[in-house]
Amino acid sequence: MIPVWSAELMRKSDERTTERITAVELMGRAAERIFEAVLAAVGQEFGGPAAVVCGSGNNGGDGYALALLFRDAGIPVTLFPLSPPKSDTAAHYAGLCESAGIPAVPWGAGQDLSSYALIADCVFGTGFSGALKPPASDAIREINRCGGSREGSGAFVVSADINSGLNADSGMAAPVEGSGERFCVRSDLTVSVGAFQPGHFLGMAKDAVRRKLSADIGIECLPGGRPFGLVEAEDAALAFPPRLNFSNKSDYGYIALIGGSDRYSGAVRLASLACAAMRSGAGVVKTAAPASLCPLIAPSILEATLFPLPDRDGKLIFDAAASDALEELTRGLRSVAFGMGAGLSPDTEKIVSWLLEHCPDTQALLLDADGLNALSRLGDGSDRLKRASDRGAKLVLTPHTMEFSRLLRLPRETGVSEILENPIPLAESFAREHGVTLLLKGPTTVVTDGARTLLIDRGCPGMATAGSGDVLSGILAAVSGWVRDPLEAAASAAWVNGRAGELAQEEIGDVSMTAGDTVRHIPAAIRELTGR
Repeated sequence: MIPVWSAELMRKSDERTTERITAVELMGRAAERIFEAVLAAVGQEFGGPAAVVCGSGNNGGDGYALALLFRDAGIPVTLFPLSPPKSDTAAHYAGLCESAGIPAVPWGAGQDLSSYALIADCVFGTGFSGALKPPASDAIREINRCGGSREGSGAFVVSADINSGLNADSGMAAPVEGSGERFCVRSDLTVSVGAFQPGHFLGMAKDAVRRKLSADIGIECLPGGRPFGLVEAEDAALAFPPRLNFSNKSDYGYIALIGGSDRYSGAVRLASLACAAMRSGAGVVKTAAPASLCPLIAPSILEATLFPLPDRDGKLIFDAAASDALEELTRGLRSVAFGMGAGLSPDTEKIVSWLLEHCPDTQALLLDADGLNALSRLGDGSDRLKRASDRGAKLVLTPHTMEFSRLLRLPRETGVSEILENPIPLAESFAREHGVTLLLKGPTTVVTDGARTLLIDRGCPGMATAGSGDVLSGILAAVSGWVRDPLEAAASAAWVNGRAGELAQEEIGDVSMTAGDTVRHIPAAIRELTGR
């Protein structure tokens, strides 16, 4: 597990560290680590020239210290300060650069960086927030114009700490003052100083950061600080221990997947395939769907038990017979997933209410897709969640940003944007208040129970296609059959889902792959994870 610190935790930890290590020493160490990373990336024979674009804060100070190292290595370097340094530490290194005779060209309109082989982005650090305005916005435009991170040519761009314009907590690029644009520096390499922040992974980060690494300079986490965790393969592998010869299907869980409707019959099939036929590991899977659709679904469901539920015109209904059927279906199960393609109706809302009321403490209840939308339409949905949680039910909600916005009852026009700007605080608060494990989908997935928060950065653009969430639900339902900690189950399932998608994209490409392709690569992802 790789520690990930919030921007506030980094700020406080950095301040405390300067009580035993001077700020000048820390800044020098930061520059050394960045310099070493650059030479490792571009080659020891790199001859420059290099441009270092410096802001007025400590990130700019890292740039001045970095310029001294370029100079000492015989690499021609020019400084481009946007404004004079404001901190004493940055001013110290700026003075050393001046004494060393390093050229400094104050940033001006029309500045051209196209003649440089390397550009160091040292404009803003992890404390930046708000809108971009000149000269910073102009400098970022010019760095991106001359950089080669997307075209394979042009300057090599390295960002110190985090890409300028990228929010360290959300990973969202900054808005540009007076326009509707958002952008940040696009880097070939980002060297995080001290520890990674969430913004290195969330939001737009994957499109802005080609490669990243974290450099240890001796900053110790503030006592009592609570880092988030970036899930690595070895962490996810803990959910897939070797299976004993002396075991049977009941040891790995009886689970149920409930969903499907006349318009979305494929959703529950995808979940079932991910869960059973492609061997995410469940012992027995019951695929429950509207009775009238079961003949259509049956040919796709070989390893699962097909369980017809009362319906009307291809849509699930809730009445006395449905209540009895749900009672029979869910008895003795380890996990139940509901919502994939179920459709929205008062009956869907009643089914969600029934599941929340009857879910025992021995069972994980996963709500996805229309299960979440139905929950958001219940006037007492929050109270029902809390009552089920207080009873000991293991509740897992798996929304994307729009579904989460509905759960939070945010305005439709601004809800998604608000979540993108504050994903971890909002997810943690909701999980804590309602006693649930929340899996917030995105380019990097956030999984939290309100006390522990994990990030899973597996996945790829090809997964932005219909059915990807249904596949995740199937994997998660399966893993929940034997992993009793909902947070661990959700994080491991998200890792497998994301890695399977990556393998599918490697074979098929981001444009043509479908959710079914991700399903086909689940076994390879699990084999890679476990080494078995």
